[in-house]
Amino acid sequence: MLEPLYIAGNSRLHRLPAGLKLLALCAAGAGLFALRDPRWLGLALAVAAGLVWSSGAGAALLWRQLRGLAWVLLALGLFTGFFQGWVEALAVLLRVGAMVGLALAVTLTTRTADLIAVCEWALLPLQRLGLLDAGKVALALALALRFVPEIWRNFHEIREAQAARGLGANPLALIVPLIVLTLKRAQEVSEAIDARSP
Repeated sequence: MLEPLYIAGNSRLHRLPAGLKLLALCAAGAGLFALRDPRWLGLALAVAAGLVWSSGAGAALLWRQLRGLAWVLLALGLFTGFFQGWVEALAVLLRVGAMVGLALAVTLTTRTADLIAVCEWALLPLQRLGLLDAGKVALALALALRFVPEIWRNFHEIREAQAARGLGANPLALIVPLIVLTLKRAQEVSEAIDARSP
């Protein structure tokens, strides 16, 4: 059974409508990319951390959600620092950290069904133009949210199994089974969307 991201609560952030939170998240993302000063970006990161903390998430849950991001941030920081300077690298890390924190705060305090409903509502104008089926896109998003954490769990299970067989240093022994499982999940998502079609 997968652990849901949503944490039930009664904080101010919990009580805000899902649409308003998503709109604020989009605006904050645009604002963060306009900022260059690390001091302001550091303040934004502190605000994001405060919002995450107010969601009621424990340290163990946050570590499970963010541990994979640590390596990505390390690589991003080193790459940016080498090519653009360490001040710019700090700004990039603070910006990404703040954005991830804000997004995490939204997902921790908003039911997935509410997020999907908002996305479907936002896509209705494109459906009226005949460009897409809002219901299908919303369903695909819901299924992706359901299966992406499972793929992450599969990665850890395969790594542990391969390490037990003495194949821990062989990247192919990890990547090939993970790709097969991921493709299987993608096929399941595709079949679910087709089954929903009228």
